[in-house]
Amino acid sequence: MTSTERGGPDRPTVRPTRQRRAVAAALDAFDDFRSAQEIHDLISRQGDSVGLATVYRTLSTLADAGEVDMLRTEEGEAIWRRCSGTHHHHLVCRACGATVEVEGPAVEQWADTVAAEHGFAAISHTLEVFGTCRSCSTR
Repeated sequence: MTSTERGGPDRPTVRPTRQRRAVAAALDAFDDFRSAQEIHDLISRQGDSVGLATVYRTLSTLADAGEVDMLRTEEGEAIWRRCSGTHHHHLVCRACGATVEVEGPAVEQWADTVAAEHGFAAISHTLEVFGTCRSCSTR
């Protein structure tokens, strides 16, 4: 089973169309987050014909299926990358885009506590931390 065919108890199964395979292959070429336009450009350079709107829809479908993570940059742009299947947060370099997945038990505990104090259940959250990585800081 490929990663784009995986579903789960709360996740839809994603049918591996030609376009989805092209987007998945492009995502596999990157370690950091990339915009839909950058992913589309790579697909085009590789000779595949996939429209930008299809790339956006595919990325959204893959995110809904838990195959990719999407975050918003400080400027509000959606960027995407293939990530691990466990709950995590991201440290993202503002300069080069280098990304580190981090666990945040203190954040998880805080979110649970605040939700319980206010009578909320079945909560979810996202947390992205932006900064400058060591390599970019020393340049």
